[in-house]
Amino acid sequence: MPWQGNGWKPTSITRYIRSLRTSTGVAIVDTDCGEGFLKALSNPEGPHVLGCELVGSLLADWIGLPTLDVAIVDVSDDDEIPLATGGKAGIGPAFISRRVNGASWGGDIDSLRLVDISEDISRMILFDTWVRNCDRYRPEPRRRNLDNVFYVRHYETDRSQVVLTAIDHTHAFTCGRELSRRIAHIDAVQDELTYGEFPEFTELRNLAVEAAVRQRLHEMDIAEAQRFVGMVPATWVEDVEVKAAWASFIAGRAGFLARPAATADGRNH
Repeated sequence: MPWQGNGWKPTSITRYIRSLRTSTGVAIVDTDCGEGFLKALSNPEGPHVLGCELVGSLLADWIGLPTLDVAIVDVSDDDEIPLATGGKAGIGPAFISRRVNGASWGGDIDSLRLVDISEDISRMILFDTWVRNCDRYRPEPRRRNLDNVFYVRHYETDRSQVVLTAIDHTHAFTCGRELSRRIAHIDAVQDELTYGEFPEFTELRNLAVEAAVRQRLHEMDIAEAQRFVGMVPATWVEDVEVKAAWASFIAGRAGFLARPAATADGRNH
């Protein structure tokens, strides 16, 4: 079954295209369902970031935030996929996201006003805050990564639509560090920082959408969180206690942010 119910589920890699010099050693490959960006077990940041990427992408989809189509595809003995960071793609399950036509946001507010994306901006801020994603925008210590705000153009019959899309969730939950049982510590669950809010986003926030997202977060219980974490292959995250703590964080932080905005992030929205 396709991860996001969108019909995209590659089952095999058919061709290596090229490698990118990124922190996770991304390789562009072709599959039986089209081209994608592959992140393999042997990536320089380790297997845990693959789990963060998968769960982050699925949670974004769960709250209605546009993200790339994703899947898990096996790298076999026959696949010769060199990585720009050195070595080859490790044999076993790899994370893959569908290759699409698009461009990174340049950081200007004018381009944000060109399309009706206030709903996506609001969802992105709450999503990044929920999963503590430090690799888009973090206020302190400050980090600003425009590459992870991506415009995707969708074509429908005689018109096209530009969609603001959240990409790359490898640094969600732990900011790139290895997952551990400490993820469920109260300091993480009740972190009051607002993530993902570029200064250019502030005036475009949609309070009605944010209220709807908070209501959606009310529905994230421990069973649902365990379902998402349970999709992560054991070769990526083996420790069952770590997975249990991860699910506890996801559900607990959802409950924390589902409260009225003034108590969840210290401001009246």
